[in-house]
Amino acid sequence: QVQLIESGGGLVQAGDSLTLSCAASGHTFKPYTMGWFRQAPGKEREFVTAINWSGGLTYYADSVKGRFTISRDNAKNTTYLQMNSLKPEDTAVYYCAADGYSGITRFRAPEYWGQGTQVTVSS
Repeated sequence: QVQLIESGGGLVQAGDSLTLSCAASGHTFKPYTMGWFRQAPGKEREFVTAINWSGGLTYYADSVKGRFTISRDNAKNTTYLQMNSLKPEDTAVYYCAADGYSGITRFRAPEYWGQGTQVTVSS
């Protein structure tokens, strides 16, 4: 079992930056792929980005490519999502996720999920 706790969400203005963190605990010795999803009001949850165990490979949804950066610090069991040039359409609950079997391009149904953190971008 892996427990994931997100933090860093909040209310920002369009164009601002925000960094989310995801702290993992439990069986973190397994080489998990980590990633982020988001769900806006009235919409389905969507993939945002994923990173492999070593941190050397990343994958992004087209909607965030060039603006968001995922990274991880395995020594701290923490994954980060740096979000720049935020837009009102980025408003959503952001979920951290972990999976021990899928690679970054197949990170669609991860095993473990956090509870989510709200990001609101005002125009």
